[in-house]
Formats: sequence, structure tokens, C-alpha cells
Amino acid sequence: MKLADIIRHIPHKSGVYQYFDKDYKILYIGKAKDLNKRVRSYFSINNNLVLPNLNVSPRIKLMIKQIFDIKIIITDSEQDALILENSLIKQLKPKYNILLRDDKTYPYIVVDKSKDFPRLEVVRKIINDKNLIYFGPYSSGIKEFVDSIYELVPLVQRNSCLSQKKACLFYQIKRCLAPCEGKITKKDYELILQDALNFLSNPSKLLKILNDKMLFLANSLRFEEANKLKSRIQKLKQITNISTIDLAKLYNFDIFAIVSTHRSVLVKIFMRDGKVTFSDYYFINHNENDIELDYLYTQALINHYKHNNPLNLDSILLPITLENTRNLQEFFLIHFNKKIKIECPKSGDKKRLITLAINNAKNILENNNSDDNNLLFLLKSLLRLENLPNRIEIFDTSHHQGSDCVGVKVVFSDGEFIKDSYKKYLLEGRDEYSQMQELLSRRANRFDIDSPPDLWLIDGGKAQINIAKDIIDSSCVNIDIVAISKEKINHRAYRSKGGARDILRTKDLEIRLEKNDNRLLFLQKLRDEAHRFAITFHRKKKLGSIKNSPYSQAQLKKLLNYFGSFEVISSTPKEIIKEALKNIK
Repeated sequence: MKLADIIRHIPHKSGVYQYFDKDYKILYIGKAKDLNKRVRSYFSINNNLVLPNLNVSPRIKLMIKQIFDIKIIITDSEQDALILENSLIKQLKPKYNILLRDDKTYPYIVVDKSKDFPRLEVVRKIINDKNLIYFGPYSSGIKEFVDSIYELVPLVQRNSCLSQKKACLFYQIKRCLAPCEGKITKKDYELILQDALNFLSNPSKLLKILNDKMLFLANSLRFEEANKLKSRIQKLKQITNISTIDLAKLYNFDIFAIVSTHRSVLVKIFMRDGKVTFSDYYFINHNENDIELDYLYTQALINHYKHNNPLNLDSILLPITLENTRNLQEFFLIHFNKKIKIECPKSGDKKRLITLAINNAKNILENNNSDDNNLLFLLKSLLRLENLPNRIEIFDTSHHQGSDCVGVKVVFSDGEFIKDSYKKYLLEGRDEYSQMQELLSRRANRFDIDSPPDLWLIDGGKAQINIAKDIIDSSCVNIDIVAISKEKINHRAYRSKGGARDILRTKDLEIRLEKNDNRLLFLQKLRDEAHRFAITFHRKKKLGSIKNSPYSQAQLKKLLNYFGSFEVISSTPKEIIKEALKNIK
């Protein structure tokens, strides 16, 4: 069916539409109350000639010229379409959609008043129970917060303490009053608990005590202890008020603000009981200037509240009024059984909070490390990438003569390695090609759960590029692929750090940069981190799998440090091994 006929036959129902190019790569995903009206708004149809509508932006005109097919998914309501659109964008990462980062789950501190001797617990799941008192959410510093309170207030220090029925070391060092032995009554313990609750409600009081202690330690020439306390204080400052705003009314607001230049930043500020408890932010990277703020705010709210319960929340404050306000409020009502207003304040305290969020966003953009961002633009130009490579996944495999085969995924995003996103894989393949096929396929199978990155960086050459390309094509996902292979001297890989002219490849290019080129050094750094992670994982796997070895685990570790690899150990005569063990300390 021709494109003009496809457009004419789209029904007047709510749902999601998807645009595909001639290779059936996804170009764009959108949602609509009336699919027919929405899709037709992109086009000008004269007989069977389909042209871009004159009112669309240059970026959209470019997209429309590439559209070969349109597919739709009909939903029961606009609200269903809104959620489906968000899910598909994260899964398929269309070329012309701006992808927002999937939000993390923020932790809370909870106190269970139903217990005889309550403690402070860190949780991420919210349970509706009148006996549970929650504080938060927090973006960082929560461990330091709880540890500091436990050091100052003699609460029950561990969950296991009460079951022991015997006073432990915490009692001896006066960090606990031993309710396990009945040395304190429930009534007296409640007074102690109230001290902890006061610190939770007023973190600035805790900070003052810690700061005084730090100065005392420094004046006593106990500099190492003072420095440790200084580090803790710096982390705790992240969960105290980010401004002097402390409103008389006990407002409970979540405030979102997006500010854009060459990139955008989303700032989130959380106010509970009239106090700003903490803030967080992340960058929204895009290649174009014609961003749609309504779309960005809608996606940001869905991403955040899919993972975070709006506990004790009255209103969400935004700088603009959203077209999707009603649908988002229905989303909150269905998911949380709670009515939450979405407001765009024009004056008063609420407007001050919006201004605070916007000013914080501007400050973050001004202080952003432009050198790192410029390097990404240079890489995009050099390698002719479709996406700015803000989030990069790096893959490597490791094995020993076809046994103990493992693979790893390392993640680099917003200028740093994201250790929490690293992943290890046990592989069945017995050669490097089948292993890479298995590794990348397993990663691609989780795109619906873990959103695709902008770039895959693979340790390998043309064969690995082709493997990755086939997997990406079959997934209909928009990801760039780059392979980095080691320079070979006399047919041997040359791994000297900073001195190798490794080869960079895409599906169309082969590039050799000078060994001191910052673009090459950056990609080598990513490759080397994946290699380090893969080797470390392989060594642990290998150590665990050697059951019939005449050497103990401790001896194997010593031999590995001495000889450098399992391959060398395996090929070394036993006499030399025995002699080495005598000399290795």
C-alpha cells in the first residue's frame, strides 16, 4: 500500500503511531487522541504525492522525507497511549525522539512505630501503613545520614540485636542501651527515638554537631579523623536545604524545571513540610534546537513516577502548562489511588520554587564540563554517528582455550563510568565470534527493560561490526556501532597505553588516528576499562572452576600474579612451578 493510502486509512481513535524508513528502522514514535488527525498534521497530500506540511520544523521535514511506512497501535484511552508511547520510546530509541534517562528509585528512611524498639531503616519500596513514618526521598548521602544519627543517638544498632537477648559491643561502647536485656524501658526509648526523629526533620542540627566535632578533632591534631568527618559532612550537605527557602506553610511539592542551551538539564526539587529536602538533576541530550518542552516534561514525569511513589505529595509544580495534564493526573490516580495536581504557578511561594529550580538548572549548565561535551561532538563528526554518544556501552569477552567463557558490559555516561550498570555474562560460545554474538544478543533482548544507549563500542574488527549490525537491524533500534581493534606490530597486538594507533571502524569507515589524539585516547580508555572488568571476572571464574588443580586457591592467586595468566601457568613445567612457589612471598 502506498504511503498516501496508509495515511488516509488511519482510524480516528486514540493510540500510538510509529514511522519507519525503507530499511524498517524506527524514525519516530508519537501518541494521539485522534490518530488520523495527528498523523495527517505532518503531511500535505496531493493525489498520491506525500510532502511535509509547511508548518513543521526543518528537523521534522527531514524525517518526513525518510518515512516509508506507518504502523499504529490502537489503545482504549489517551492515558494508555501516553504510557505505551513512553515504553516504546525507551525500548526502540527512535532516531527523531529525544530519549530521557529512565529514573532511578530514590530511597527513604522509615521508622516502624509498631515495634517495641524502633530503628531507622533505608527502604526503596513504600508501604501504606499508618505505623510507618517515612523521611525523604533522598538522592544521595543517605548512608552517611543514618550512620551519623546512629553514632549520636543510642538506638538499637542492628536488626539482629534484639534477638540475641544479650548486650553486645554496642552497649559497651555506649552506642546502645541494651533493650535486649531490659536495661531501658519502652517509654524511655521513645524519648531517645524522638531525638533521632528531630535530626531527620532538621538535618542542619546534625550538621552543626558534626562540624563542631570536626573542628575539635582538627584542633586536637587528629587530622585523619577530621578529614574523614569532613568527607561525611560534604555528603550530608547534599541532603540539607539547597536554599534558604523554609516556608511557613507545610507544603508538599515536587518541582520540575528544564532549561535548554546546546543540551538540556532537568532539575528536580522535593519539598516536604515546607522545607526543601533535596534536589537532583540529569542531562537531556539532543542534537536539535527545536525541542518540545511539553513532550520532555510529560516523559520526565512518567519516568520519575513509574519508579517513585509520590508519598506525602500534594502538587507537582512546572514552569509551563502541559497539554497532557489530565492524562497524567489519571495516570497518578490509577497507579497511586491518589489525586495529585499538576500546576503552573504565576505568583507567590510556588512561583518562587519554580524560579529556584530554573536558577539551579542554569547554574548546572554554566558549570558543565564543556571539554567533555566537545569531545563527544568531535567523535560524532569523525565517525559520522547519527547520535551524540552521551551514553556508551562497551563490550568485551574473555576465555581460556574455549573454557570459562565470560563477557561484560561496561557503561559510560555523563562523563563517568556508571559502575552500578556494569554487567557480567557467562557465555556458552567457544570462540570470540560466537561469544560476541551471544553477548550482544542477550543485551539486545533486554532493550524493553533497560533502554538502549547511543553507542555500542566493541573490542574487535569488521566481523564484530557485522555481528552487532545484524543484531541492531533485527531489533529495529537506533544505535551507532564502533569497533576498536588493537594495532598489530609483527602480527602481534600492541597494547602499550598511550602508544598504540588502534584502528577505529564503523560499518562504513576505517580510521587510524595519531596515538596522542584525544578522541582515540578516550575510546581506548573505555575499551581498557571493559577489558579490565572482563579479565577480573574471568580470573575469578577460572579460580573457582579449577577443582582438580594440585594447588590451593591461595597458591593459584600467587602464581597468577607471578606468571601473569592461566595460559602461562598451564604451559610451565611443574618443577618450575614448585620452585616459583618456594620463592613467592
